[in-house]
Amino acid sequence: MKTRTLGRSGIAVPKLCFGGNVFGWTIDHAASFRILDALAERELNFIDTADVYSAWVDGNQGGESETIIGNWLKKTGKRDGIILATKVGKPMGAGKEGLSAAYIKQAVEASLRRLQTDYIDLYQSHSDDESVPLEETLGAFDALIKEGKVRAIGASNYSGPRLAQALRISEQNGLARYETLQPQYNLYDRQEYEQDLEPVVTAHGVGVINYYALASGFLSGKYRAKEDAAKSKRGEKVISTYLNTRGLRILHALDAVSERYRATPTQVALAWQIQRPGITAPIVSATSLEQLEEVANALTLTLRDDDYALLEQASAWR
Repeated sequence: MKTRTLGRSGIAVPKLCFGGNVFGWTIDHAASFRILDALAERELNFIDTADVYSAWVDGNQGGESETIIGNWLKKTGKRDGIILATKVGKPMGAGKEGLSAAYIKQAVEASLRRLQTDYIDLYQSHSDDESVPLEETLGAFDALIKEGKVRAIGASNYSGPRLAQALRISEQNGLARYETLQPQYNLYDRQEYEQDLEPVVTAHGVGVINYYALASGFLSGKYRAKEDAAKSKRGEKVISTYLNTRGLRILHALDAVSERYRATPTQVALAWQIQRPGITAPIVSATSLEQLEEVANALTLTLRDDDYALLEQASAWR
């Protein structure tokens, strides 16, 4: 398995990251174990989750995804073979949110208990918290690294200026720095990342593990008409967001390239991201072994320059 490094951390990961938000949400405990087994077999050992997954489900309170992963790690004994990423900061109950030093110290212990491990490979700020000085947040993360509870830290949903400020503060104060950024990025959602964030991560050698890599399923080609909204619970939102002239132009380009490679639009959309300079590993999820097989095969697809350029042109936002 060819790997890339998470920023300057020295942590090597495959060129796809599996999104653990599905564990305890759209797939149950048994199905999650089957997916995790298959990921390990394929050496797709980079898994991203968060403490808040999946608090939005009726009857859940957060921590369900971490708990499932922890149970699987205990059962299989495969902890050392997994690169485990999780996040802190989203609401987890009264007084349990944000990026204060006190809360980070509390939250990491809760995540470690649920994950049934004594260290987290990549611990990420789930979103910016401007109510807390960056020096305090980064100091708390630095302490966790020195204690051996965390190997590297990352940021999710930061703006370019705030990420740049955080990197400066780390350098000025000798603190651990954000080695990764987790932004929304795909063939359709390009402008915010490329305009605001890409210059910062490129200048500082920050790794990028982007979410919504398939634009909530739109880039799979599943949604091509208003009637397709009925295909999933999120169909209405996908249709209203992406089904427009530019979205259809992107789908037509994906279809053309897919036909040439005998691949699926999903695989081509992921291959474009994997080949995009600065992208470390797009985050993708699967709820079945068949879906996992499809996304994993994107790793074997290398686009020719003219096909890459066709996708760039079709999805251009400037």
